[in-house]
Amino acid sequence: MVKSTIRGYQDSFRGLSIEVWYLALITFINRAGTMVLPFMSLYLTQDLKLTLSQVGWIMTSFGVGSFVGTYIGGKLSDSIGFYKVMVRSLLTTGFLFIALQFIHTFEGFLIGIFLTMLVADMFRPAMFVSLKAYSKPENTTRSLTLIRLAINLGFSFGPFLGGIIIAAIGYPGLFWVDGLTCIAAIFIMKLVLKERKIKESITTIDDDIVTQVKSVYQDKPFWIFLAVVFLMGFVFLQLFTTMPLYYKEVFALTEVQIGLLMALNGFLIFLFEMPLIHYIEKKLLDKLKIITWSLVVFALSFLVLNTVMWVGVLILGMLLITVGEMLAFPFTNNFAMSRAPTGKEGRYLALYSMAFSLAHIFSAKTGMEVIDRFGFAANWYLMGGLGLLAVVLMIWLRRSLKV
Repeated sequence: MVKSTIRGYQDSFRGLSIEVWYLALITFINRAGTMVLPFMSLYLTQDLKLTLSQVGWIMTSFGVGSFVGTYIGGKLSDSIGFYKVMVRSLLTTGFLFIALQFIHTFEGFLIGIFLTMLVADMFRPAMFVSLKAYSKPENTTRSLTLIRLAINLGFSFGPFLGGIIIAAIGYPGLFWVDGLTCIAAIFIMKLVLKERKIKESITTIDDDIVTQVKSVYQDKPFWIFLAVVFLMGFVFLQLFTTMPLYYKEVFALTEVQIGLLMALNGFLIFLFEMPLIHYIEKKLLDKLKIITWSLVVFALSFLVLNTVMWVGVLILGMLLITVGEMLAFPFTNNFAMSRAPTGKEGRYLALYSMAFSLAHIFSAKTGMEVIDRFGFAANWYLMGGLGLLAVVLMIWLRRSLKV
């Protein structure tokens, strides 16, 4: 039984191109360095002494920068090519992250985080488009999952290391590591990953999902899907904005303990997501139905926090949101990629990323304001309700595709 499990785990990684593995390595290095993000709200409230309302505005600026950056990144990926966008984004982001530590005013940080995220998130649509060039069509979902695995392995390592850096030398050390890892990722990318053109083919996941459309703006099912992604992102991003504050203020966890709890998310995804996706694809399960159930799990991960004041419920909530993330993100990524006609990948994947960025604009500010006025419990009920609303929209999307 153990041998069979190990063999199944190994099979889930077979057949992926060497370029996808290199891309995963670059992504891991980049993500392991982004350890500032889980501690951003703590840094702003404790070191810069900003109010929750000001933190909410900075997180909104974070989202606006991400929104604009993904749009520009998608357009540039279609015009000058994904490779150039990835390299230039990583290099500039590295210097901007290093510069952030020298900004100590609310207005300055508002502008600084906007510019940093604008440049940083130009990388996202370019990276998704690159999978169409480096991945075999039949392996697209698993290639996406491998990239997410690298992201989550980096995220698992990053917060833990970040907590240690804060305890040892303070928050400025995080900005230096963030910036230098972005720059280091470029050297590795130039060394092992050569630029390649996108093949004239369309990735498929299900015959009833893929369609050729003249314009993304006339693709009505895709816009329902973007609404789902927005709500999913709105709920999920609370994990990085209000949740660390909840751990600190309500349960009095230290930065190291918070880092370990956040790292649990990435570690579990590293262990189980690839085999889970491989099993789902092998069994030909309905991917859209899986996304629907994942949104139910997202809602429960927040509602469970209001059941009992016990530290174990934090672990339960983290387990639930991790399961939802493993089921939702690979297939929403693949839906957006599969929906895009050849030559318009950048636009579709930019809109997918922009929906997530738009959630970032409103998620943190809304969460901070709700907590400031009504408390943490009200915010968890709100997030649970929005998760269930996304379930309703997902049911509507499935019916629209059938029609």
